[in-house]
Amino acid sequence: MSPPRRTQPITRFGIRTLVKRYALKGSHRVPSLRTKQVSAHTIRHTTAVHLLRAGVDINTIRAWLGHVSLHTTNIYAEVDLEMKAKALAHCEIPSLEQTSRLWHNNRGLMAFLRTL
Repeated sequence: MSPPRRTQPITRFGIRTLVKRYALKGSHRVPSLRTKQVSAHTIRHTTAVHLLRAGVDINTIRAWLGHVSLHTTNIYAEVDLEMKAKALAHCEIPSLEQTSRLWHNNRGLMAFLRTL
């Protein structure tokens, strides 16, 4: 027997009840969930951060979350330390030792410089 069909949209209270119910069920498999406050906001925030970490454009995340303003999405999509470290890795400046090796091993360039 299937559950009765809903004719009305689910309310925010209905969403809250479902999230609590499934968080409780999940805590049987993942005991650390028992000490967490899982809410619809938690799910939205986690989704936004995971999409951002995966390289999804912030405007796409805005649409995914149903936000009108990009400013609202920025609240969910905070840049964490891991993302900051990745950004810094792209900006890494080679050390002086690394740059000196690049041209020093170029025999053609070294031969040309000796002729000067």
